[in-house]
Parts: sequence; structure tokens; C-alpha cells
Amino acid sequence: MPPLLMNLKVLLPFQVFVVKSGVTRIVAETRAGSFGLLPRRLDCIAALTPGILTFATAAESEVYLAIDEGVLVKTGREVLVSVRNAIGGRDLGQLRRAVEEEFLHLNEREQSVRAVLAKMESGFIRRFAEFQHE
Repeated sequence: MPPLLMNLKVLLPFQVFVVKSGVTRIVAETRAGSFGLLPRRLDCIAALTPGILTFATAAESEVYLAIDEGVLVKTGREVLVSVRNAIGGRDLGQLRRAVEEEFLHLNEREQSVRAVLAKMESGFIRRFAEFQHE
């Protein structure tokens, strides 16, 4: 009898990030800690925290995904992971550098967006104050 293997799909808000079949195991992180999924595990759902999601297939040893918070759903052989952002890699050192670069760019973008919003808010408040004085 052939071994029972899982199918993994990782979804981002704007695209399908990973589709893998023949997955032998998955390790994910929640607020309660790390947990592993094997093909015969009962169906489950878990809220994921930002961290490393690891999976292995018969063809590939271990693949690492740095993920943002999200949800993992296992139903039968299907495992669906839906997260805000993900970065993949085979070497944890390279993955760490990629995550640092990505988050630095996100922080710069967040700061510029916040500055624009602050200007819009102050302009709205100034105009509203002028309107009340008329």
C-alpha cells in the first residue's frame, strides 16, 4: 500500500504562494508553541503566529517558509495555510536575511504612509476648525 501523503497550499491575499503534493510532514507555530502535522493526523484548524513553517516531501528534505500571522486548516490529506505574507527558502541564514530586508522595506513604506495620513488628518482638523469659526 502506498504511503499516505499530504497536499499543501499556501495562500497570500493576492496570490497562491506554494502548492506542493507528496508532503510527508509539516511543522507550524502557534501561540501555544510549535506543532507537527503528519498525514494521518485528525483534521484540525490553528491560528498561526509569525514564524517559520517547515515542510518536507519525499523529493525534498526540508523547505522553510517565513510566514506572517494566519490560519492553517487540515482536512483529510489537504492542508491549507492562509497568511498575510511569506518568504521561502532552503537555508535558514539566507531566509533570515531576506526577512530582514523585506521587513525593512515594509517599515519604510509604513512610515511614509503614516506621514501622509498624519498630513491628511492635520489638514482635515485645520479646515474643520476654520469651518466652525465661520
